[in-house]
Parts: sequence; structure tokens; C-alpha cells
Amino acid sequence: MRILVSACLLGVACRYDGGSKPRPEILSLAQKHELIPVCPEQLGGLPTPRTPSERRGDRVVMADGADVTVQYRRGAAEALRLYRALGCEAAILKERSPSCGSGRIYDGSFTGALTDGWGVAAELLRRSGVPVYGESEIGALL
Repeated sequence: MRILVSACLLGVACRYDGGSKPRPEILSLAQKHELIPVCPEQLGGLPTPRTPSERRGDRVVMADGADVTVQYRRGAAEALRLYRALGCEAAILKERSPSCGSGRIYDGSFTGALTDGWGVAAELLRRSGVPVYGESEIGALL
């Protein structure tokens, strides 16, 4: 199976802070599945590192107030295009991210508070029929 995976979970330094969040259990999926790395923020044209962003309703804003909704939507559309073009069957995305978060995301206050919701890319993928998993849910794919 081909699985679209948040690149930061595979060790790619693409997070807002220039770091990554590699998860050994996700890397181990490569023994059974083909993992396709994706960073919707970068695909949308944002640099690394970048100012932290959070969702506020339908918008995505940076901590300095800049609206980056267009970039997040562009990155989400590109992630979906890659998913389809490469014949992926599922996506494992970084939890709590304004792009990849699944079910719980930061609330837009930049205080670390969480709220129910989906990141922009996760939401688009899900609405398009893609099975989306957060990194803590990969047991379903093992």
C-alpha cells in the first residue's frame, strides 16, 4: 500500500521551527508499505523555518497576524493531487498541525490550547474520501 505521510514524521526538517518529529513506528511502516512524504506548508509556498501558524475558523494566521490561508489551501490541494497521482490509499498526518491535524488542533490563540477541528490539508483529504490517520492512530495500518 502507498501511504501519504507528513514529511516531518519521517525525519524531514520541514516544520515551522526548522525541525522534524520522526516517529520510529511510522518509519517501520516502510517495511510493509511505500511511504510518500508530503509537507503541505512547503507545497503551498511557505519557507522553513517560518512563523508559527494556527487555524482561526476558516482562516490560518501566523503568530505575527499575517494571513496565510491561501498558502495552506494551495498546499492542501497539492497534497491531494499527489495522493491521487501516486495512487495512495491512506494518509498519516502530524496531529495538532494547522495543516495536517486530525480531530484536535491548536485553537488560534497561540497559547497551546486545543480545540476540536482539522488542519486544512487533513480536512480536504478527508472530504475527498481519503482515510486520514494521526500519528497516534497508526495501529490501524500495522
